Amino acid sequence: MKANTNAGWLRSPSAGNGVILALGILLPLSLVAAVSFGTMSLPLQDVYGVLYYKGMHALFGVPVPDQWAAGSALHDVVWLIRLPRLVLGAAVGAALAVCGVVMQAIVKNPLADPYILGISSGASLGATLAALFGVGAVLGARSVGAMAFVGALVVSFAVIFLANLGGRATAVKLLLAGSALSAVCGAYSNFAIYLRNDDQAPAQIIRWTMGGLGAANWQDNILMVVAVLAGSVFFVTQSRTLNLMLLGDDSAVTLGTDLHIRRIVYLVITSLLIGLSVYNAGTIGFVGLVVPHAVRLLLGTDHRRLVPVSALAGAIFLVWADVACRTLLQGNEMPIGILTSLLGAPVFLYLMARHRYGFGGENG
Repeated sequence: MKANTNAGWLRSPSAGNGVILALGILLPLSLVAAVSFGTMSLPLQDVYGVLYYKGMHALFGVPVPDQWAAGSALHDVVWLIRLPRLVLGAAVGAALAVCGVVMQAIVKNPLADPYILGISSGASLGATLAALFGVGAVLGARSVGAMAFVGALVVSFAVIFLANLGGRATAVKLLLAGSALSAVCGAYSNFAIYLRNDDQAPAQIIRWTMGGLGAANWQDNILMVVAVLAGSVFFVTQSRTLNLMLLGDDSAVTLGTDLHIRRIVYLVITSLLIGLSVYNAGTIGFVGLVVPHAVRLLLGTDHRRLVPVSALAGAIFLVWADVACRTLLQGNEMPIGILTSLLGAPVFLYLMARHRYGFGGENG
């Protein structure tokens, strides 16, 4: 009885607002704290000296001591390597978590995540063609990520097209189309590797599909952060429609809302966010599954709280996941996709085993 009372309190609007405020404070604190962790040991005084004087110089023109000034080793490690990857991790974590929430509403499947509709397979195929055959080489050093972005978008639009054949797209048709295209993309990726017959090719593709934040830079981060903020705000404004999607099309029509066009619009926007995430960090699985589930179990299924809390929780989760990847193995860095899969796969199996789990009811 006590657990039910606590659950009811957590799902109240005031508690949801409190959680949003707490996570909104915890996120920047996590970014600042996480900068001090890394494969290279740095004195805390130097780490926070760089951040402090960087901010003071930008705001008030305060001179920066030589040991922390731009061009110094300390400055480059903290400001150009560690902090950009943490900011990217926060943006990608928020994007994947929000996309997971939306995908689960679109297909009415609590076990869905951003890659269930074949989007990750499309990204992998694009990356494979770029790495093995030079497709998109005109795009420069980031051609692999750029082609992964293109592949994700192409598959997303293909899913929408196939799901609308013979009538309007439904949750079931989207799932079937996504599963079919995922298998096709996977087959073509393997066939491309076989044709290339290069011993180094599989290793190159596998490294990319493991995910990583090491290529982060401030220029790409700005676009990623702006896109995530815009997408998150948009989906917060669509909370009522996302709630209606859980009831089904028939119920939504009786309430005066046609979900067909909105489902397609939401899928396009989530595909853009996933494509940007894949472009910047490779494929990082299970974040869009685990984070929304944890939030839903605590706060319920109302998307007015579910979307913003999932975004903040996903950002914090991936920040500290990156810290773990850089510190768990002495002198080495674990690909972040491996860690999220190690954490997410058992949760996925547990949720599948809980056959009573759904969007409604006590467990919703």
